[in-house]
Amino acid sequence: MNPARAAGWSNGRMNTLPALFVSHGSPMIALEPREAGAFLSTLGPAIDRQFGRPKAILVASAHSLTREPVLLGAAHHEAVHDFGGFDPRLYEMRYGAAGAPALAATVAGLLRAAGIPAHISPEGGLDHGIWTPLRYLYPQADVPVLPLAWPPNWSPAQLHAMGQALAPLAAQGVLVVGSGSITHNLRRVFSGGGLHPRADQPATPESTAFRDWFKERTEAGDWPALLEYRAQAPHAALMHPTDEHLLPFFVAAGAAGTQAGRRIHASLTFGDLGMDAYAFGSGAEALVQPGA
Repeated sequence: MNPARAAGWSNGRMNTLPALFVSHGSPMIALEPREAGAFLSTLGPAIDRQFGRPKAILVASAHSLTREPVLLGAAHHEAVHDFGGFDPRLYEMRYGAAGAPALAATVAGLLRAAGIPAHISPEGGLDHGIWTPLRYLYPQADVPVLPLAWPPNWSPAQLHAMGQALAPLAAQGVLVVGSGSITHNLRRVFSGGGLHPRADQPATPESTAFRDWFKERTEAGDWPALLEYRAQAPHAALMHPTDEHLLPFFVAAGAAGTQAGRRIHASLTFGDLGMDAYAFGSGAEALVQPGA
């Protein structure tokens, strides 16, 4: 029997949820939502209308990194303020959500069945790559959350395979989310204006070229190119000096197998920091925002 079905993880409508990749950019999205935060505020209600309220949310974030996959199986999570030097108001923000210990056991079983090592920790905590988007997606914090920490030295292909192991969860009401940033070179962003650069700077040509390439290849389902993005995408190393903020894209994409994805939101902040969001799976089209 499918372990996800056996555990009873299903939403009310039994529709297959798409998987998501969302760009959280920097912690400042919590205070300055701009277009991406406004989009995320509409995305939760759109998911509920189209697919029913998720039973739980599994998140692979750019800020929860381990040597082997680890599921944070605590019964309750609080926001972790894992950053420094930003606006003091950020440290006053809270986001407490129920955990999903039973789901952690289910997910560990799916990963192990695919030959992927998986561990469960009783610890909890939501890094800012989780709580900053979720505070817009589900502001009442009324959906249980399961963080999945992952190895940053794994290749896109390995993380895509890990996502594929999670594919059965979609039909059981579990929303699989990768949280990172479609472009992420904060040194480049902050080099001119310190910690207070202009958010409305015009798009740089390098960021535009990279984001356009990712959209085209994703919507064409060109996984050979995407899995080798480091060698094939324009300005890849400039947009991602280290690629931990892009790698959650491949976890979310893998949860839909080899289907093409859809860019469902496109925006930019600081001229360079792409805030695009993607959906994967048969329901992706229903979430596309006009102009994406």
